[in-house]
Amino acid sequence: MKGLIQRVRHARVEVNGESVGAIDKGLLLLLGVEAHDNRESADKLLHKVLHYRVFGDDQGRMNLNLQQAGGGLLVVSQFTLVADTSRGLRPSFSRGAKPQQAEALYDYFVEQARRQFSPVECGVFAADMQVSLQNDGPVTFLLEV
Repeated sequence: MKGLIQRVRHARVEVNGESVGAIDKGLLLLLGVEAHDNRESADKLLHKVLHYRVFGDDQGRMNLNLQQAGGGLLVVSQFTLVADTSRGLRPSFSRGAKPQQAEALYDYFVEQARRQFSPVECGVFAADMQVSLQNDGPVTFLLEV
């Protein structure tokens, strides 16, 4: 399971011109599910996302995690994140989970995130989404479990 986190000043996801999720300060998480992933993978990645220290403390050092800094978490499914780009000029999606498995793990991830943290917003799985954000820093990290 891969998660691309971006520290944002604000972020929003729209489907068909309607906002389905939005946060102010916090983290935008683009979530990719691979074929070998399971609930344990989701739990490990969620722990990492919630506890990864990417927010500045009083001295400007990245010592605070999302929970300490406050703000929101916006989770957006992103199957292209798990693409194999090592060969050729067209991505291969053979590493990705089948849609049914990926959706179940995405839903599980969001459910667990909402149990452990608030606020949590999300996109719509497999929808054509438009994501807008203001990256703060910019600060972007690829987390893998």
